[in-house]
Amino acid sequence: MQTISDDEFRKIVSDAIDNIPKKYQDRLENVAFIVEDEPTAELRHRQGLRSYETLLGLYEGAPLPTRFGNTKVLPDKITLFKKPLLAVSRDKSHLKEQIYHTIWHEVAHYFGLDHKRIDELNSKSGHGQ
Repeated sequence: MQTISDDEFRKIVSDAIDNIPKKYQDRLENVAFIVEDEPTAELRHRQGLRSYETLLGLYEGAPLPTRFGNTKVLPDKITLFKKPLLAVSRDKSHLKEQIYHTIWHEVAHYFGLDHKRIDELNSKSGHGQ
């Protein structure tokens, strides 16, 4: 597994957030992007992950379509997990791709898309795994 400083990792995350298409970026409100080393055992359990499954990122919040105009909600949170992202990346270039893909995936959940629809969009755009 490659290594990278926390500052450099956060810079790549920041660049990836800046590269979210403007039509989506302009509609992101009250969302915190967080970096953690890895998911906790409790989180893995809550997500129903098996020991061999990994979690690169996680969206927590109320997807926009479920809010019905209610703006008084806690901030949404998108967490990226550094160690799993490093583990699945061949090199720094691949890491950047993985981070962007993970951010886009979690942002799509914010907009209310499920995994099936996200996969369909990724296939059409050529950004699938």
